[in-house]
Amino acid sequence: MDERLVELVLRAVDLIPPGRVAAYGDLGRIVGIGPRQVGAVMSRHGDGVAWWRVTNASGGFAPDLLERARPHWLEEGIELSPGGGGCRITEHRADLARLAVGWRESVADLDPPGE
Repeated sequence: MDERLVELVLRAVDLIPPGRVAAYGDLGRIVGIGPRQVGAVMSRHGDGVAWWRVTNASGGFAPDLLERARPHWLEEGIELSPGGGGCRITEHRADLARLAVGWRESVADLDPPGE
């Protein structure tokens, strides 16, 4: 996997504030890649960042990840969805415009693609 791409995604995740979440697709739009690519980066390299702040489009996770995410959500005040299969993403989604601005600033030091 491209190291630059990994760094681009992980820097975006680092900018999601405690108590907020973003979907794979939200981050993909900011970084300029698809949600599956974000998911691939997170599955291989996400242990060092607040991975529980990155969910699927409905605010959920696979059952094994959901169990690991719940204590983090509780600590950060992220509420579970009524069915308990994820979080209330509409209430806890990060300010995506602010996240995009912060991300652009945070990756300014990286070499442009292909260099």
